[in-house]
Amino acid sequence: MVLENYVMLKTGVPARLHFTDHTIQKRTVTDPLTGKPATRNVLVLEVDRLDGREVAAKYSIMAETHANQLAPYLPGKEYRGYDFTITRTGEGFLSRWTVGVIPRG
Repeated sequence: MVLENYVMLKTGVPARLHFTDHTIQKRTVTDPLTGKPATRNVLVLEVDRLDGREVAAKYSIMAETHANQLAPYLPGKEYRGYDFTITRTGEGFLSRWTVGVIPRG
């Protein structure tokens, strides 16, 4: 689902995404353990296709474990040659992501 130009994954529902660009942005968030503000790096990917439809949206990743799943495709923007099927399980801090990589043909 695209909400206000951001891709929001539904728990347990695979989404197929194609990325065209990315940035690493700094965001200030409230640390859930200390309650104090903390600055975090966020991987923001530009999405041009979602489940076969053209979109102009962003897919924002704050979880380091999930960002690491896409990290091998960031140099040289290699992700442009692939579609990614991403499925989220769990909620909040218990979220996990399964990532499938499909070469574009």
